[in-house]
Amino acid sequence: MNADRLLPRIASAFVLILLWTSSSCAPTVSPTLFRPPSGLASPTPPPPTLQADTATPVPLPTLSPTPTLEPSPIPPCADGLTWLSDPTYEDDTAVSPGQSIDKQWLVKNSGGCDWDARYKLRNINGETLGAPAEIPLYPARAGAQVTLRIVFVAPSAEGTYKSEWQAVNPEGELFGDTVYIQIVVSP
Repeated sequence: MNADRLLPRIASAFVLILLWTSSSCAPTVSPTLFRPPSGLASPTPPPPTLQADTATPVPLPTLSPTPTLEPSPIPPCADGLTWLSDPTYEDDTAVSPGQSIDKQWLVKNSGGCDWDARYKLRNINGETLGAPAEIPLYPARAGAQVTLRIVFVAPSAEGTYKSEWQAVNPEGELFGDTVYIQIVVSP
């Protein structure tokens, strides 16, 4: 075939292919029916029903019972009394027969227990010199300094007299330093 004759045939085939391809891409129009609006509202569709997800039970860890702890016994505190000084009536002070003597001792509660009304000061040796054989110990917290005081009466007979005293705890046990008075009765 001759190129002059072939060229027009190829051109016409090309045009046909173009037309055929473009016609398949062309938009098509579909007629729809027109409905005039009615005065009534269309029914509202029912709301969607919600369905809760079913929970899958998850096993919880089991707690083992806590062992009951027995209360530990409170260790007893230690009682202590330390003599510090004699503010009144030093040893061998001369006094008259029948004289009232206001004796004081400065002491420290050197133990770990607070002294309360259950603690006493007891005569452990010598004359009571007119004082009761046991008196309440001045209340004091552990570590505190206090002044102990007893009012004595000098005997009527001349001589040297000594009266010794010691602290007693609620269990009746003596503790701490002894405190004493030593006087010389003379006319």
